[in-house]
Amino acid sequence: MSEQPTHEETAVTEQNAVAADDDTSLPLFHRTVRPEWIDYNGHMSEAFYVLVFGYATDAMMIETGLHAGYRESTGCSLHTAESHLRYLREVAAGSHLAVRTRLLGVDAKKARFCHELYVVGAADDVPEPEAVPVATTELLALHVDQRAGRTAPFPDSVRERLASLVEPAPAWAGRSIAEVPAVR
Repeated sequence: MSEQPTHEETAVTEQNAVAADDDTSLPLFHRTVRPEWIDYNGHMSEAFYVLVFGYATDAMMIETGLHAGYRESTGCSLHTAESHLRYLREVAAGSHLAVRTRLLGVDAKKARFCHELYVVGAADDVPEPEAVPVATTELLALHVDQRAGRTAPFPDSVRERLASLVEPAPAWAGRSIAEVPAVR
């Protein structure tokens, strides 16, 4: 089994992020499905969807000023408070993945964002406009001062950068898990 990269090693590099056309959207995050990510059912295991989405969150943090240097100098970081993940299609070993990240809202101490995971033809491809994601996740993150152990306001520059990226939520966002009636 090959060694898993650290969050910092995988966050964003020139070869795995595609520059956005303008400053109003984030670059795509790319990964290729490793053989050890495949489960006993022959497709990517649920834990590795979360891993890829976690790396995409790291990439978003770097792009918005919440990078390692920021965390070291301020003691502040994002902490996920809530998430909702949808597994929509199976993903095979060797598949090339592209993750689109959208900021859905930001206030003084919170950010709501989502990731859409696509299978693309090559390692640095962009999903076709009509492409359907294979998985999605929506997250609520809190800006936390880890030294103080509580939430803290974003610096103005970070909050403004996040706010500049906010776009309308996709139709699937804001959903919860459907209730399953008890069998009687």
